[in-house]
Amino acid sequence: MGDGALSVWEKSSTARVVPPARPRKLAKVPFVELADGRLQGVVSSGSDIGRVYVSSVAAGSYTFACSTNNNRPCGGARGGFCKHISALVGEAVLQYGAERVARYLKVEVPDGEEPDARSLTAAMTAVRPAQGDSSAAAPVFSRFLRHLAYLELVPVTVPLPEMQWFPATGAVA
Repeated sequence: MGDGALSVWEKSSTARVVPPARPRKLAKVPFVELADGRLQGVVSSGSDIGRVYVSSVAAGSYTFACSTNNNRPCGGARGGFCKHISALVGEAVLQYGAERVARYLKVEVPDGEEPDARSLTAAMTAVRPAQGDSSAAAPVFSRFLRHLAYLELVPVTVPLPEMQWFPATGAVA
């Protein structure tokens, strides 16, 4: 585009969103992301409707953390992945596809085995990952709440104040 013409996405006020690999239900895992060198997200409690868990697995080392939104440690994450982390891996595979999750987390699936949530979890737990601290929980939960706030906005065509830092034109200084 060296002739000064702007592409369609440069003229738009929206960003292209990559569709999920497969549709997923948001009730159990409402928020999942591959960010900050981790698979991380928010997982609903199976026993208390008012409680959620912030879970994460680090790429490469598979160090894991799981705690409530009140920063209380998960009782099931003692010495290994809890059910919240397993649910997070499963939803990440639905959202991003098994190959992308495996690449991001640096998981080696045995030859001849098709990567899926079960095989990724098995490969990560086979190296006996350590339980890490839950210091990432607060920023992850904050991003989740910010995403929820966007769902409550009335659709408008005027710019959102917090998005004003995007350049108004495609020109780069």
